[in-house]
Formats: sequence, structure tokens, C-alpha cells
Amino acid sequence: MPAAIARGGGRIACEEVPAPEPTPGKVLVRMQMASICGSDLHIVYHGYPIKDYPLAPGAPGHEGVGVVADGGGTGFAEGETVLTAPNIWGSRNFARYQLIDPGFLVRLPVGREKAHLLMAQQLGTVLFAARKLPDLNGKTVAVIGQGSAGLFHDFVVRRLGAARVITVEPNAARREAGRALDVDATVDVTGQKAVDAVLELTGGKGADVVVDAVGGYPTLNDAVGMVRAEGHVHVFGLPDRFGHTPFDLAGFVLKRLDMTTVFGAQDEPGVPAFHEAVRLIAEGAIDMAPYVTHTFPLQRVAEAFALAHEPRDGALKVSLTID
Repeated sequence: MPAAIARGGGRIACEEVPAPEPTPGKVLVRMQMASICGSDLHIVYHGYPIKDYPLAPGAPGHEGVGVVADGGGTGFAEGETVLTAPNIWGSRNFARYQLIDPGFLVRLPVGREKAHLLMAQQLGTVLFAARKLPDLNGKTVAVIGQGSAGLFHDFVVRRLGAARVITVEPNAARREAGRALDVDATVDVTGQKAVDAVLELTGGKGADVVVDAVGGYPTLNDAVGMVRAEGHVHVFGLPDRFGHTPFDLAGFVLKRLDMTTVFGAQDEPGVPAFHEAVRLIAEGAIDMAPYVTHTFPLQRVAEAFALAHEPRDGALKVSLTID
């Protein structure tokens, strides 16, 4: 079967590998689509949080949709369409077939666009993360980054009562996607200029809550700079390295800030956040059509990763089709 093989340093290619065999207690899924997540880019380009290359065939894909080929006695029936949301340690979505624990599967409704339902994995992680946010009613929230994770944060924090949403994103197409979600203000610069812009937009006070949907120390320190005293920094994006990270501890302490980090939505028993995400998409609470922008066949996985790593031509979410 064809499968992506990641070899580190940004190298990933489609190769022919043996297909897995049906196994009792596991579900054999024939994959149809998979999308590239920011954490996939960290793994393939930076070696965090997985660095033992080459990765297993199909890794690190963890956002996928497929059809059950063999239920393995798990209760899943052949022909059912499922969201495949494995944790990153067992992610194999970038392959024609994968064996997956049934706990990582969500049955999908019929008659819905699969490319839109595919976005339920990313939305589910945001819904899971949002449980750690403080009360947002009447608050100002700044969201750093307007990839799919940042955009879905725009949607979720507004549903949680945020009165004002400010986004920070240098990419014009991504800023426009945020505007389509009715954010209140956009900032088109990064670093200290972005900090200054958010402070100006908030009358020098800073945002009540800042979501870092990018990951890495520059945006983490930007978040500390643009949040108000006794505010909350919500770290959603993964780091881009192992080891110590330069951090504005002085600013963090002097402002008396709270900070949350998020990891492991897929390991929650029953994956309720992903069920909720599927429901919201199926009911039309969020229109996923604008975010599914670029699709490549699995055989062109290297091109797909390159575009996701350095987005252009309006790329928001880059996906793979698997025939």
C-alpha cells in the first residue's frame, strides 16, 4: 500500500509498504482523507515531540476520515465511515490502511461532506482545550495565529462569551478568514509590533486572555507581553523543540499571570470533544467550507507538507486524498 514515510529535517515521501492485516480488537480502516496539522509540521521539520526517524508508515497523520474495512470484533461494522483521531504516538493516517484502537474512532453522519467532517479533529482539540479557559463573558481575547487552530479558537471563544476578539496574523488570507468569523480587530504584524498593537487596541491595558495557537518561544513571549496584569495565557500550540525555551519570566511574574497548557484530547475516554465537534459541523454551527482550501493525493505528500509549512495562495488547511 502507499504510505507517507517521514525521515526528519522536512523530508517526507510516499512509498510502498506492506499493508496491515486484520487483527482482533483493532479496527482496520481504509483511509480516504487526511489533513496536515501544525503538530505534524513540528514533528517532520523540527523533531518535536517525536524524533526517532524514520517514522512508522503513515505517521504522524492524526486527522483523518476513512471507511471500516474490518471491525476486528470491536462493534464497528464494515463500511462505516469514521473520523480517525489517534493520539500522536500511534498516528498512522497518512497511509491507505491503518489498524487503530476503536477508542480513537467516531462514527460520522451520512450525507455530509467528508472534507468538512475531517475538520472535526482539529475543532475537537480546540473544544477540549477550551475547558481550561477562564470565564470569557464580556472579556477581550487575543488569538495569536490564524491557521485552523487559531480560526477555530475564534469560533469557540465567541461561543463562550468573549465580547471582543483580536487576532494576530501576518498572512493576509488567514486574517481574512478570521474576519469572516466576525473577529473585532486584526493585527498584521508579529513580535513586539504585535504586542504594541494589541496594547493600543486595548487602551494600554492588554487583553484579558491571550491564546497562543502557534507554538514556540517567540509567540509565547508575545502572549506575555500583550496580556493584561492578572490575565490568562492559554498555550495551545506545541513547542518547536526539546529542552529549555527562552521565557519572559520577569514579565510573567510581575503581571501575576495564570497560564494553561493543553495536550492529549485523543486520550480522553470516549473522545467526547470530537463527538461534539462532529455534531457542531453536522448541525451547521460552523461552516467548514472556507477552511478546506488545498488538497493533494497522498503520492504528493512532500508538496503538501511544503505548502502547509510555508502557506501561500490562500492555503488554510492542506489535506491529502488517499485512493
